Amino acid sequence: MDLRDNRCVTKLWRAILALLAMLAPLVAATTPALAQPAPTQPIHIQPRLVAESAAPMPGGATAIALTMTPDKGWHGYWLNGGDAGFGLNVEWNAPEGVTVGAFRYPVPEALILFGMMNHVYEHPYALLADVTVDRRIAPGTDLTLTGTANWLACTDKVCVPETAVVAVALKAGDGSVTAASRARFDGWRARLPQPLDRAGTWERRGDTVRFGIPLPAGAAMTAPHLFVETQDVIDYAARQTFSRNGDWIVVEARANGGAAGPVKALLKLADGRGLTVGFEPAAVRAAGSPIVAADAGIDLGLFWTALGGAILGGLILNLMPCVFPILSLKALSIARSGGDARSAKVEALAYTAGAIVTALLLGGALLALRAAGEQVGWAFQLQHPLSVLVLLILALAITLNLLGTYELPSFGGGQALVDKGGAAGGFWTGALAAFVATPCSGPLLGAALGATLVLPAWAALPIFGGLGLGLALPFLAVGFVPGLRNRLPKPGPWMATFRRWMALPMGLTALALAWLLWRQTDGAAWHYWVGAISMILLIATQIGAQQRGGGDRRLLVAGAGFLLALFIVQAVQKLDDYKATAAVASANGDTFSPPALAKARATGKPVFVYFTADWCLSCKANEAGAINRAAVQEVFDRAGVVTLVGDWTNGDPVITRTLAEHGRNSVPLYLWYAPGAAEPETLPQILTPGTLTGLAEK
Repeated sequence: MDLRDNRCVTKLWRAILALLAMLAPLVAATTPALAQPAPTQPIHIQPRLVAESAAPMPGGATAIALTMTPDKGWHGYWLNGGDAGFGLNVEWNAPEGVTVGAFRYPVPEALILFGMMNHVYEHPYALLADVTVDRRIAPGTDLTLTGTANWLACTDKVCVPETAVVAVALKAGDGSVTAASRARFDGWRARLPQPLDRAGTWERRGDTVRFGIPLPAGAAMTAPHLFVETQDVIDYAARQTFSRNGDWIVVEARANGGAAGPVKALLKLADGRGLTVGFEPAAVRAAGSPIVAADAGIDLGLFWTALGGAILGGLILNLMPCVFPILSLKALSIARSGGDARSAKVEALAYTAGAIVTALLLGGALLALRAAGEQVGWAFQLQHPLSVLVLLILALAITLNLLGTYELPSFGGGQALVDKGGAAGGFWTGALAAFVATPCSGPLLGAALGATLVLPAWAALPIFGGLGLGLALPFLAVGFVPGLRNRLPKPGPWMATFRRWMALPMGLTALALAWLLWRQTDGAAWHYWVGAISMILLIATQIGAQQRGGGDRRLLVAGAGFLLALFIVQAVQKLDDYKATAAVASANGDTFSPPALAKARATGKPVFVYFTADWCLSCKANEAGAINRAAVQEVFDRAGVVTLVGDWTNGDPVITRTLAEHGRNSVPLYLWYAPGAAEPETLPQILTPGTLTGLAEK
């Protein structure tokens, strides 16, 4: 064997590692002291076993996670470690009646050291498995699960086989899962690859191995790499070339080994995102247009198109019921000032700055959460009841102000603050407008915000800023174009009437937020919500009474403020105890999940999938005006259409990932799967009954 041949060195190294893998559990079994590493020989990847439910139900199942936290500079390995590593295995000591399934691995990273490919995890990761409990187990039975875990920990200079005893306390119970545990496991599930619903093909041609992967042309791939699980198929360190031929991805690399038959692999699409693929031996299509991994450059056409779409969408958002009153009030403040050019420009610039800064902050938070592995999308803040409560309080306060119950300098009189406080009032008003506009932005900004999924962060942020700029453009134009400013009506009694009329859309916004809060919490802590709203009403009426010369009400206002804070704290505590539940499907559909979709498509019937949220106004409009119409449902029933509903109200990592796979960052999204069609048809974001009935009657 010529050691100058890199492939020979690789085979020798893999043989050594395979021997280590076999010896590790043997050493652990014969030397119990090694099962718990001595303090003088610390392990470099810290394991911890946790369960989603500490009380699994007999006859049911729960998920467990083995979390692995590498020390700085160390890494662990995927199921197939590549040229120079091996995955983790656990010898379980499970109670009678308890069965532990195989671990599911998150998407790994490719790391080449000394010419050898390593399939690794350099950051904390979690392996998930299902634990099933026999139905004959009596409730209250101790089901504590223990095992001896063995893995390989490496740096770029040294590799060390490590072992440790892992355990988690379980007791047969009702299968309950806390909200915190559900959220934590959902985060780990979001890092798992999704199964591709169709098999690929593979073939060996001389020294080249070729793979065909059925993947629609619209699927984004920013960092493609094929991690082959089956041994003796591919030279792991060899360069992989990706090309597209229609709705197929063709991967070519150097072959290594003589394996035959089915092959398993994981296709990495981007950091933390991937698909598991099964390949059958068959002819692979010819290579097509080359696909290259994303680099520091960007698609300028995509960038400018997305930026223009964001500005235009932001401009149209001003017509939404939650934004239009705010814009109108700022225009009234200019009219009240008598058209003073300097004041108008100051307020316009401040309003624009508030809208842009808020949009950038929301976009930056979204990008940061995605980079940290969270599966979130646009308007993610409305998926948390506390954020909705804050918005509800603001909307209610503004409604009462518009009705004249009390005055605020930013919205009401405040003429004395035009010079000194106008900028501050304009900034915070613009910030509020941008914040409350996010649930309305889905249908207007779907493509533009979807582009942020494939652009680098520095290029994606300006698109979010463009949304804020578009939102502020009308007020910016009024402030800087004298002709528009001069067309504003002169101050007069009409302003008070107009202002009260603006309370109607803002009041409807407050009602919608209250309904959303109720839906998100299933009515949990409702008495605290009612108490908080009552205190807001009391505070507003007492402030207004004092402003109208009704005596000193500060003590009463302070007491109501204390009770308001108390009600909010109690409500938040109740929310912490609130159990996360599965998304509730509408009466006209079943809950969406990848297995449910696969089952529905297997029936050979048309499948309609729509993704919605209770805070998405356009979603509700489409449902009322098209999806849930009796005529549409009658046609669906005759055609046997299967409807699946993905409810994104409280966030769902599976739905977030599905949206991203279709180039979307928020709802709504409508997909139509025709019988026998390989891929779905993406429907317009504004639906009509004719669109749906036409598809069903084809």
